[in-house]
Amino acid sequence: MINTHMISCLIVDDESIAREIIATHLSKIKNINVVGSCSNALEAFNHISNQQIDLVFLDINMPEISGISFAKSINSNIKVIFTTAYRDYAVEGFELKAVDYLLKPISFKRLEQALQTYFDIYGNITDTKPSTFEVTDFMFVRSERKMIKIDYSSIYYIESYSDYLKIHLDNQTIVTRETISAIEAKLPKHLFIRIHRSYIISIHFIQSFTNEYITVHNKALPISRSYKKEVLKQLEKF
Repeated sequence: MINTHMISCLIVDDESIAREIIATHLSKIKNINVVGSCSNALEAFNHISNQQIDLVFLDINMPEISGISFAKSINSNIKVIFTTAYRDYAVEGFELKAVDYLLKPISFKRLEQALQTYFDIYGNITDTKPSTFEVTDFMFVRSERKMIKIDYSSIYYIESYSDYLKIHLDNQTIVTRETISAIEAKLPKHLFIRIHRSYIISIHFIQSFTNEYITVHNKALPISRSYKKEVLKQLEKF
């Protein structure tokens, strides 16, 4: 996709993890510039007053001033993509002429589709195929009070321990306080597969599999009953 100018985006959500996921997704797309990340509408008003904003990723269910109220109060030239964990607001969101309405957890692919809609309607582009987005091959995770860059190609598997994760790499293990659903939303689905409520594996590093287990990096990881049908269906494609 070729755009004639940089798109200035603002992220507004009272959940820090949600903001980080959206920011990580957007960092993979060229000509997208995240100029601010806000935890509430009052912070967002300040950004809008002081700089040019083209597009807002806006949570609906926020304290004090809701996303719906915020969207009604800003200039109509600023476009909105709503983000929320609740389906109930969809109708009202689209009545406000929102570009799109994303349900959490938000995958990269779904956010990419929303941006494609924005570019198709408002962007001056020469190619409208979603596959022409230029994406990166890494993500950032928070560990030991800093953001660490992790190449997708170095991940063997990811293991969940209640309120934290272990990301097993080719040369180390990184521990991060993040849910497995949140990290799953960041990962490209053609490279990784969820096989259990506690495990996500790299398809590239699968050594063998049965109906019960998948061996990755010489470790047999269980396929849970709830994921088995989808996992085996996906593996049979290769």
